[in-house]
Amino acid sequence: MLTFAVAALTLGAVSCRETTESKMEEAAESAANDMEDAANDAGEAMEDAANDAGEAMEDAANDVEAAAEEGAQEVEDEVEGNDDSY
Repeated sequence: MLTFAVAALTLGAVSCRETTESKMEEAAESAANDMEDAANDAGEAMEDAANDAGEAMEDAANDVEAAAEEGAQEVEDEVEGNDDSY
C-alpha cells in the first residue's frame, strides 16, 4: 500500500511539473506574440505619422509657392502700373 502511495505521489509530481512546463511555454509564446503585435502596431503608427508629416510638408510647400506667385504678380502689376492697391 505504501508503495502504491509513493508511486501515485511520484506520478502526480511529474504530471504537475509537465503541466507547469507546458503553461510556461504557452505563456512565453503568448508574450512573444504580444510583443510582435505591439511592434507591428508601432511600425504602422510610425508609418502613418511619416505619411501625415509628408502631406503637411507638401501642403506647406504649395502654400509657399502660391504666396510667392501672388507676390510676384503684385510686383509685376506695380511695375506695369496696374497696381490697384491704392
